[in-house]
Amino acid sequence: MDTQVSLQHSADEDSAAAPLVLRLIGVSSGYGVPPAASSGSEQAAQALRLADVGRGVRRNRIECTWDAPLALDAADSSSTTREEALRRICSALEARIVAAVRQSTASRRVLPVVLSGDHAIAEGAWQGVAQACGALPGLLWIDAHLDAHTALSTPSGNPHGMPLAALLGCTPNPWNQATPVIDARRTCVFGARSFESAEMHLLQAHGVRVFGIEEIRRRGLHAAFAEALALVSRNGQPFGVSLDLDALDPYVTHGVNTPVAGGLEADGLIEALRSLAHCPQFVGFEISEYNPVADDDCNTALVVARLLESLSMPPDAGLMSMEHEYGAHNYASLPAVLTRGEGCYVWDGAGKRYLDLMSAYSATSFGHGHPRLVAALTRQAQRLAVTSRAYFNDRLPLLLARLSAMFGYEAALPVNTGLEAVETALKAARKWGYQVKGIAPDRARIIACNGNFHGRSIAITGMSSEPQYRDGFGPFPPGLERIPYGDAAALEAAITAETAAFLVEPIQGEAGIVMPPDGYLRACADICQRHDVLLICDEVQTGMARTGKLLAAWHDDIRPDGVILGKALGGGLLPVSAFLADRRVMDVFRPGDHGSTFGGNALAAAVALEALELVEELDLANRAARLGAHLLDRLRAAQLPAVRDVRGRGLLVGVELDPQRADAHAVCLKLLARGVLSKDTHGTVIRIAPPLIIEQAQLDAGIDIILATLREA
Repeated sequence: MDTQVSLQHSADEDSAAAPLVLRLIGVSSGYGVPPAASSGSEQAAQALRLADVGRGVRRNRIECTWDAPLALDAADSSSTTREEALRRICSALEARIVAAVRQSTASRRVLPVVLSGDHAIAEGAWQGVAQACGALPGLLWIDAHLDAHTALSTPSGNPHGMPLAALLGCTPNPWNQATPVIDARRTCVFGARSFESAEMHLLQAHGVRVFGIEEIRRRGLHAAFAEALALVSRNGQPFGVSLDLDALDPYVTHGVNTPVAGGLEADGLIEALRSLAHCPQFVGFEISEYNPVADDDCNTALVVARLLESLSMPPDAGLMSMEHEYGAHNYASLPAVLTRGEGCYVWDGAGKRYLDLMSAYSATSFGHGHPRLVAALTRQAQRLAVTSRAYFNDRLPLLLARLSAMFGYEAALPVNTGLEAVETALKAARKWGYQVKGIAPDRARIIACNGNFHGRSIAITGMSSEPQYRDGFGPFPPGLERIPYGDAAALEAAITAETAAFLVEPIQGEAGIVMPPDGYLRACADICQRHDVLLICDEVQTGMARTGKLLAAWHDDIRPDGVILGKALGGGLLPVSAFLADRRVMDVFRPGDHGSTFGGNALAAAVALEALELVEELDLANRAARLGAHLLDRLRAAQLPAVRDVRGRGLLVGVELDPQRADAHAVCLKLLARGVLSKDTHGTVIRIAPPLIIEQAQLDAGIDIILATLREA
């Protein structure tokens, strides 16, 4: 991983000085493959060009050019032996590669990319790279086969099973290559699963590292790939990548000459190659063994396009710049471009791993890519995703019944985001106020608290006490007012005959993990009951076991009149939210009163159902209570001078800093550099809210880094 990081940093500097050009060199050759596949192999380059596999590269704002197709004329190919024809096409390719690389200047870096249906032409490709570089490159050979036969050991006689041995200078071979073209000490094979023992013995004798498919599965593709990349690029020396498409699993990528079951996952390899083209040590790329005749659905051509696009992705700095250029400037994101996640960890484009102590503001309570949630999403996406609520679907009724059973309400109204659920609750409260309580038309009032965060719609922004949230967005709808948070007496004083509802967070998250006094919600519930006012708890951040109980309101042993759920309800995969209430509130809605095209869709319902099952099966509430107590104990016991307060409940904790000693935003930047994700609120509080599935050892590792960073403040 460290090597990937250093390569990426070098790439950032280099790419800024020398814009990248991908020069695609298509080779028409079937001289090395079995005769039955030769016609398809010869068409490979033209088929890939017609498929416009460079379109994604251009979308990445990188110049991508095609050379004139490289092929022997009919007279040359018919009048010579297969071996002689192969040598001629390789010689021509060698010259083409040298010419391409030598086009590089201080202001323009040219990267040759060879595309063909025949891996036997690798001899010409890497001979050209070695000649252009003036040194033997390292080579990452990604292949289902070892391709390390000599003319004496080959059982088939097909040259495409011999190029790696020839590149190492092993004779006899069809190219008459007797000296090494690549550095054996910096060469490895990745993804091998079909080979003869003679090939393995030859590679072992030369010190070539072989990453078999079983090792890759055991370790994980990204970890194994990082080691392979570190080996071939050792000491900052030039290296290339040669990819035989049969390395990939033929279930998806079947347009190849010699498919072998059980291959690499295409998505994983595509991600592993991300931004590699920007590394200055990377001197050449080859994609071979494409057979368009076998690619009846063109999916393999699509994979080639995605490989090139990922390869040419801008480095992280470039992506951040692109977002700044083309996106609205409504977020001040921390400088990390995250590309994948697994469990409690996420990775950036350079391969750096981070421990996630943010959980996307509680949205990823189950960690990243939980296999059961992903499986539920995949199954349902293949069956039915969205039909709108114009019809019934077979998932939503199950979700509604499950929500009712788990949280103890008679009905639920599903929507998408937490904001939508809050708006739903406000509409329900107002209509209930008119139809049930008897408030005069258009006079209903709703009370919220200072420091609240219920979303950023016009209506909700009108409730906010944060000046930035309000500035420039008025006028706001009437009938919304605020009182101090944690002050039950202020609530009672504010209630009038026109008050329909009190909307409150059991713990104020965005305000800085602000805890109300003990018994506050209990007192508010009693007040609301006496005055016939709906108590609605916004549990978008605190619900779903985050605080050590299924709902944070349950810590005060109360049952609100309405509950708002979101974030974790979607399992970290989809936006899913819901408003829960009894019939006396929910039945104010009639068909046409309120709805959402996507609200209650089958896909969202299936994922939410699985998320609810996981909450119970994994006992996440008790887990959050136990680990949260441990987290609070360790943070409080440190008694650090820069820390003014440590507060929270369960795995929702805020560390308030003394602004005279430390800036919370600056601390979060230091944590980011040390591989921990957190986020400050208002520059004063560090938010700690890890996935609820986190192990204590992982949590302790994060706490250690936080404490060490705060000691330096």
